[in-house]
Amino acid sequence: MQPVNVSFYDAIASNKRRSIVLCSFFILIIGALGMAFGVVLGDPGFATGLALIFAGGSAWISYYHSDSMVLAMSGARPVVHEQYPFLDNVIEGLAIAAGVPKPRAYIIEDTAMNAFATGRDPQHAVVCVTSGLLTRLNRAELEGVIAHEMSHVQNYDIRFMSLVVVMVGVITLLSDWFLRSLRWRGVGGSRRSGSDGRGGGAAVLVFLVIGLILAILAPIVAALIQAAVSRQREFMADANGVRLTRYPKGLADALRKLGADTEPLEAANKATAHLYIVSPLMAHGGRVNSWFSTHPPIEERIKRLEAMGASA
Repeated sequence: MQPVNVSFYDAIASNKRRSIVLCSFFILIIGALGMAFGVVLGDPGFATGLALIFAGGSAWISYYHSDSMVLAMSGARPVVHEQYPFLDNVIEGLAIAAGVPKPRAYIIEDTAMNAFATGRDPQHAVVCVTSGLLTRLNRAELEGVIAHEMSHVQNYDIRFMSLVVVMVGVITLLSDWFLRSLRWRGVGGSRRSGSDGRGGGAAVLVFLVIGLILAILAPIVAALIQAAVSRQREFMADANGVRLTRYPKGLADALRKLGADTEPLEAANKATAHLYIVSPLMAHGGRVNSWFSTHPPIEERIKRLEAMGASA
């Protein structure tokens, strides 16, 4: 079980360290893919530099504009206090309890129940809920959900997961380009590079084979890392959210309702699904490979919350 007494400061420091380590790992993969792509084109140095610049640019855009992009993709609109005073007050109260600035509140007009948080840090955070969540949860359940999202804001999960998603997307895109380039030019397409001698040609061939293996495996490994990290973040957000409300039953009951809701969220897609408190894309009873799932089983999350309540 994820410890309940995890320090917020430890969680923040851990996320910052993980961000650096994970981004460094992804940059190495991106550089290797760029070099392999360059071997096919006959200019490894240029292709490697281009791949790294592309990855850095994507990360920069994600860091500063991920919240606005996600909100636009989701069709969310700002919450007007007069229309949803209850939601606005809950967000403000839990932000005070968490010791962070009040996040901007947004709503998605959809009868499906879900919520997410995004942004680059607590000073530029957003909490977004669906209209279905507001109409079908009671006060304690809504507070449990908002506290979960506030934990993502407080622990810098919002920054960490935004960077992970960008890096995974770049690796997948570069892998696809590399595999396509092999088909266009043929596996031995860089014959010119190997014409200087048998040793050079053999080295190019070895690098092409390594690049081919990397291109096939890299997206899979990246997706596995993303899913594993995301699942742990959800468990930690549940635990730290309970520290804000001191009422595990509220979030547990909310998760039961969310788990029983089979209505798909129209605004969600594969790029944003990991952000939500529960997966918005699949039926909750469906057979999905748990290795690639960005959310832990709802039953397991409820079990951990009930254990927290029993030990309180």
